[in-house]
Amino acid sequence: MIVFPAIDIQGGKAVRLRRGDFDDATVFSDDPVALAQQWQAQGAEALHVIDLDAARTGELVNFELVERIVRAVSLPVQYGGGIRSPKSLALVAGIGVRWVVMGTAAITALDLLQDAVNWLDDRLVVGIDCTDGMVATHGWQERTQMSAIRFVKVLEQHGVRRVVYTDVARDGMMGGPNLIGLRDLAEATSLQIIMSGGVALLDDLRRLRRLQAPNVVGVILGRALYEKAFTLSDALAVFAP
Repeated sequence: MIVFPAIDIQGGKAVRLRRGDFDDATVFSDDPVALAQQWQAQGAEALHVIDLDAARTGELVNFELVERIVRAVSLPVQYGGGIRSPKSLALVAGIGVRWVVMGTAAITALDLLQDAVNWLDDRLVVGIDCTDGMVATHGWQERTQMSAIRFVKVLEQHGVRRVVYTDVARDGMMGGPNLIGLRDLAEATSLQIIMSGGVALLDDLRRLRRLQAPNVVGVILGRALYEKAFTLSDALAVFAP
């Protein structure tokens, strides 16, 4: 199980949103690069970096900052936000990130999705952001009529191997993750799944470990780490052999 500390960037700062609301952001660092280095020093295995401005607008607003993060750490970086064109895909894939997360375009531009699969292979990850079980797009601002389970079937057909599953209603709320939705999704697909959203306590991570879903391969941690509900070391210990 890979534990990803999350660095969400808005306006050049590291923030956490509540339920994907861009107007309800808490700033946790004015220096995302230094923050990435801190997570590495604390034993992080990988980082999950999202350009929230890019996710909302489709423009790589914080591209140079993300590039600096990648250069500043030796950790594999998983990046998402604004990957909606061949140009943005090429730019992000070319700066040394280990995984590229495609969100909105995986639904709205299937040709681009197929190109990304062909080009990136296992470096491609698709974000499945859900509201009441239905996939949301454009930085979680728009809801589609496609269920998460139907969406993974489409992704399987296109050769995608890994997804990030986020329950938007749980994200940043510190109310616990949607493990029922996660289990249902895991049982419906052979794709590797990284869970995101809602983790508040170490017990949430213990319950995740007990889920016994072998294709759940990672968890993204945000507000719980930043508000010191537990340490990164504590989280890593939960999944230690």
